[in-house]
Amino acid sequence: MKLRNIGIFAHVDAGKTTLSEQLLMHAGAIRRIGSVDAGTAHTDSLPVEQRRGISVKASCVRLTWKGVDVNLIDTPGHVDFAAEVERSLWALDAAVLVVCAVEGVQPHTETLFHALQEQRIPVLFFLNKTDREGADPERVLGQIRRLLSPDAALMSDEEALAETICAQDDALLERYLSGEALDPMYMRERLCTMTRQAQIYPVFCGSALRDDGVLPLLDAMVDMLPPPEEVQHADETKPRLCGVVFASAQDRLLGRGVWVRLYGGALENRAPVTLPAGIDPLSGEERLVQRKISQIRRVDGSDAGSLSAGEIGVVYGLGDVGIGFVLGDASLLPRRVEPGRLRTPLITVQVVPEKPEEMQALRSACGVLAGEDPLLQVRYAKALNELQLHVMGAIQLEIIAEELENRFNLKVSFSKPAVIYKETIARAASGFVAYTMPKPCWAIMRFEIEPAPRGSGVTFRSTVPVRDILARYQHQVEQALPLALSQGRLGWQVTDVNITLVDGNHHQFHTHPLDFIVATPWGIQDGLQRGGSTLLEPILETRFLLPPDCVGRVMSDVAMMRGEVTHTDTDADRVLLTALIPVATSVDYAATLASVTSGRGSMSVRLHGYRDCPLELGATARRRNVDPLDTSKYILAARSALEGGIFDLD
Repeated sequence: MKLRNIGIFAHVDAGKTTLSEQLLMHAGAIRRIGSVDAGTAHTDSLPVEQRRGISVKASCVRLTWKGVDVNLIDTPGHVDFAAEVERSLWALDAAVLVVCAVEGVQPHTETLFHALQEQRIPVLFFLNKTDREGADPERVLGQIRRLLSPDAALMSDEEALAETICAQDDALLERYLSGEALDPMYMRERLCTMTRQAQIYPVFCGSALRDDGVLPLLDAMVDMLPPPEEVQHADETKPRLCGVVFASAQDRLLGRGVWVRLYGGALENRAPVTLPAGIDPLSGEERLVQRKISQIRRVDGSDAGSLSAGEIGVVYGLGDVGIGFVLGDASLLPRRVEPGRLRTPLITVQVVPEKPEEMQALRSACGVLAGEDPLLQVRYAKALNELQLHVMGAIQLEIIAEELENRFNLKVSFSKPAVIYKETIARAASGFVAYTMPKPCWAIMRFEIEPAPRGSGVTFRSTVPVRDILARYQHQVEQALPLALSQGRLGWQVTDVNITLVDGNHHQFHTHPLDFIVATPWGIQDGLQRGGSTLLEPILETRFLLPPDCVGRVMSDVAMMRGEVTHTDTDADRVLLTALIPVATSVDYAATLASVTSGRGSMSVRLHGYRDCPLELGATARRRNVDPLDTSKYILAARSALEGGIFDLD
């Protein structure tokens, strides 16, 4: 198949976008090379990207080289936009990882490579900025082999390359060690095969700015990286539909479109597509709606009548289908589609419109932004008239403020960022609810709620026979659990609990179809109150790259932040230090690090998990809706007698 879907990744400022410009120029896709600093880069099309000189959104462009079409996905390098990087992984078949030949392997470089390695995605390395003072490709290659993979091989070093190839093949290694001359063409074939199987990671060197080493990399992208493979069950002759929505697009005439990577089957103009439309509260079953594709566009913006397996395109007419949604058979996907694996929002802020009367418009605008980024969570508390955003960091907030002003003409301010905690039950307890008044209603339940290991999430099961509580009502209980656990007794999302429905009954005449949905939060909150609450704080695995003379100061700072150093590693003139640090104490540490290291140090973070936190060191959160244990108000709210209602969480 003469098609490649390739992503370009890098730590911020490694020269990734400049490299993309050179690749497009060589392939004849553009006539003039754009500049990141001047805001003219072709892959940075958003006004905010052009003004700031940074990539905010992943962008997909097409070039053709040696008769092969290449869909090139340029991703942001800043960690605040790691969600864009993550979604790009759903769409590509191979990657180019750009590493600065001066700075070397930085903490975020490790995060990116391990995410690619986990998905078995083939990778080519490009050591960029070899023309800069302080560039040392040999040192950086050593870092790659030690910190990322020992199977990285410099393409310009034929002997080292041969050794790396032979190390993957016992028969070939024996021939090599015996001194036998190996056929160069055969070795080239083995190199390509092993690269496509993610057994070897070829390393190229050059300078994107000076157009040095770019052509050999471009050749390798079409010669050594794999084409898409159409997926299908072995016992089927006609491939099933299988595709993933990985981004959204907005067109003035066509409305909302979604970027789709198709893995199996085909999509065609005017063809119907079946999509979920939520859960039916009466039956507890998933509702389906049929939408008709209105138009399909190729990566280059031209109209296409259809989209085939392996291709990427923009599909219009699917309405508000979410990012991460899988079209067709999800079991055929070659890799997991799971938002938040690379990074999740850990801070929350209140967003306030400049004019109070613009709150409704602000809610709508934030809803549009959340539709483009599934990890941007928007929470509106009607009773408090407050709009909360869950975000990655300060840079993302600045971008959101600019987008709200430029796209929606809304000026906003933000409250001081606060950490997003979680909570769990402290000890096993029973929760009971008897929702029998005022009639007509009847839902009686008893839950057993137990603490679970950290990171295990929420499990639910029922031991109640269907003669006591009908199966459809038990299904409603399970569907209502996210609402019931959205805020615990401390005001945070409840996690790490095992919940068992052990007793209860419905009434043949008095039970209303929604009674068990109303009663579930009531019974769960009763159990949480009886069992007590444990506050959980998010912990970051923080990786520092430091000059040796700054290590002592940073280790002292880690201790002051209630953190602990877990690993240190020395590489020439720099030290890689790994520590576990609470988010609450390290939110602003990047600025401190830049100051104490005079800009010579860097850091990268990822969520390690949650651990118990004394309440005096953490925080509670205000309830966004009526407390189910305030039974009179809760029942009135449930029956829509109070403004807001029990389901008004967003």
